[in-house]
Amino acid sequence: MALKVREVKGTIRACAARAMLGALLAAASSAQAAMNFCAAPAMQTSERTNADPGVKALVKMVQSHVNDQPKARAKLHTEGTLPHEGIYDESVEAEKDLGLMRDAALAWRATGDERYLRLVDRFLLAWTTTYQPSFNPIDETNFESLILAYDLTASALPVKTRNASNAFITKMVNGYVADMDKQPRPLMGNYRNNWQSHRVKLVAMGAFTIDDRKLINAAQRLFVEHIGDNIAPDGSTVDFAERDALRYVTYDLQPLVTAALAARRHNRNWLPERAQSGATLAEALNWLTPYALGTKTHDEFVKSSVQFDAKRREAGLPGFSGQWDPKNAAELFHLAARLDGRYAPVALRLAPTPPAWLAVCLPLPAR
Repeated sequence: MALKVREVKGTIRACAARAMLGALLAAASSAQAAMNFCAAPAMQTSERTNADPGVKALVKMVQSHVNDQPKARAKLHTEGTLPHEGIYDESVEAEKDLGLMRDAALAWRATGDERYLRLVDRFLLAWTTTYQPSFNPIDETNFESLILAYDLTASALPVKTRNASNAFITKMVNGYVADMDKQPRPLMGNYRNNWQSHRVKLVAMGAFTIDDRKLINAAQRLFVEHIGDNIAPDGSTVDFAERDALRYVTYDLQPLVTAALAARRHNRNWLPERAQSGATLAEALNWLTPYALGTKTHDEFVKSSVQFDAKRREAGLPGFSGQWDPKNAAELFHLAARLDGRYAPVALRLAPTPPAWLAVCLPLPAR
């Protein structure tokens, strides 16, 4: 009889253990990123020794911050303000965390060093449990780096961090989709200019990362709608007409190229996606190319209709007067080259090497 009791108890414990394991696995799988954006696999030892200088530089930079503690804030605000106004300075300082966690995730992906994964874990958990989305896309555009950090590390993160990050990204993406969908059509104001480009980017990156089919379809719908609203059939943008500045053309297009890269990793090609007007992202990049190559030049903000541009010019901020510097489009064209190799010569002319994070994330341009 005692033997049977022990057998029954053993069976119960085994069943309980299996149930607990099943619950943990279910929790883990429910919040696992789709690994959609960065292509680079982990390096072998020989590859690390002979790594690209940009890769080495990124890893060295992250190593110098490996013991940093997060500066997570519940609110960030830089839009419409100058340095030293409001919480601008504190926000800029705190936002450095977002880029650091992305770079740490890339360093971990490249080297396998667990110190970098622990940094990502620490920073992700702090930010996703502290920050409250404002749904101001200018203030929040740099959260693309947080999404990338999660995307790169989700399968290796503790369940607590994974679930918090997944919930945070889901909340942010759903909030932006709801905000855009409640606006009257046709979209006007900052729902058709560069603000919308940043909204679409965050939605696309987040939706593909959490692999939510409904949100992915919403991202594609909103992307195509914005192409039609923001880009003319000749490739010029609404912001160029309003701001008379190529700075804002790049600010329009870089988020859209980033969104298209997230889609490309899921075998969706948004570069030639045509709006009802006939506009495409490819045409906008083609429109900017002569300026990037220097065959055309442009004096910035001369006829801008936005008062804040004059305020920044009077404050002496660089880039708000004088001729546009094509090098300001270097990252845009290096990103675009990952979509279509035709943009690689432009990118390389603007900067012989891509930004370090991109060298690790997507090391080879599209062919």
